[in-house]
Amino acid sequence: MIVFVLSYGSKGYLTEKQIPPYYQLELEGLNNRISNEVSDFSYSDYIQKQVERFMAVWGLKGVTLAVVENERLVYARGFGISDEQFNQVQPGNLFRLASVSKLITAVAVMKLVEDEKLSLDDTVFGPNGIVKDSVFNRVKDKKLYKITVRHLLAHAGGWTQRYGDPAFNSLNIAEKVGDLPPATIRTYYKYVASRYLSFPPGSQVAYSNMGYMFLEDVISTVAGKPYEAYIRENILIPNGIRDMHIGKSFQDERFPNEVSYFEQEGSLPIPEYTGSGRLVTKSNGGNPVELLGAAGGWVSSAVELARFITLIDGQPGVEDILSEKSIREMTDNTYAKGPLGWKTALDNGDWYRTGSMAGTSAMLKRQQNGLTWIFISNSSSWKGSLLPAEINRLMNKVTSRVKHWPERDLFLHYPIDSLPLAFQ
Repeated sequence: MIVFVLSYGSKGYLTEKQIPPYYQLELEGLNNRISNEVSDFSYSDYIQKQVERFMAVWGLKGVTLAVVENERLVYARGFGISDEQFNQVQPGNLFRLASVSKLITAVAVMKLVEDEKLSLDDTVFGPNGIVKDSVFNRVKDKKLYKITVRHLLAHAGGWTQRYGDPAFNSLNIAEKVGDLPPATIRTYYKYVASRYLSFPPGSQVAYSNMGYMFLEDVISTVAGKPYEAYIRENILIPNGIRDMHIGKSFQDERFPNEVSYFEQEGSLPIPEYTGSGRLVTKSNGGNPVELLGAAGGWVSSAVELARFITLIDGQPGVEDILSEKSIREMTDNTYAKGPLGWKTALDNGDWYRTGSMAGTSAMLKRQQNGLTWIFISNSSSWKGSLLPAEINRLMNKVTSRVKHWPERDLFLHYPIDSLPLAFQ
């Protein structure tokens, strides 16, 4: 049963059925309460000019931007188009997060660690590991049995992308192990069980989407429920984040408020991941988004992602859902030990997470000075995975120019016509 705490100075608790209509927006979530207009302030024209110029240079169709200052959402706006019908991007639109999804996965792992259901040093594969699939009863390289949860989180499991990224070559992986497409996570289990590791676990770092894909089963096995359900029920929804989900591979299966995805001019079609033989774009059936899951499958608005970051950023003002110890663990930049979930954790206290795949470019940055920003586009650029460096330059320029962000907190914003007259 959902229990709703009345705000605006009133006292008492109501069950969901007793909630008046004007409180229903709280249950529906942030994405239904914020529109572009509420972010207008003295620097709005400047920000719009800079973002739209950036979009033109890099060929981006739509962008969503959120800025948090001292745990308050002070700016949330969409730019450009959300779909082929030329609808304008709104703050509540969902975007594919690509590898920003890894941060969500890492938080789930750390939550299970804090609940004493898991240890970062637990081994993952084999009879003595968390994932006891029979595929791992006999393996080509026994070092596979030494891979721990931390190794997967820190990209230190032992796999490289020397011959391409296995996560984005599911048809090839299925063929190598003799499975019919579409590939499943068990297809990837067969693949790693039948291959030698490129280096001993924990000795080196090589970016691995596949390692994070395996963490989905780790979390679901330990939690006793599906990966997405555990995260939504135990992390997101209790903290007012109601509209983050694992996305779909085909654009006609998008969520009602999810954007369309656009690829750079000249992108070539590839075979559909299902094995149908059809040629499709990577962003519409070429990549198995559901299978990427814990590594790159989440969709979210910038607004709800901003709310999520306030819960794990170690900043004063909003109580974090993780302990200080866990947050330090996630941002430890010791080679082959961390960071966990974050892409980069600098010694100056700035933490980054980026994401890039066909039709998606994303970056978020938590700064030691209390400012956090999130930039997500529904377009890929010919700059590819190097675009986040340009996004960072843009946002450094914007945040240096804006001397004073509004005092408001859009996390607490409600459309005036949704409130009873006494509160208008």
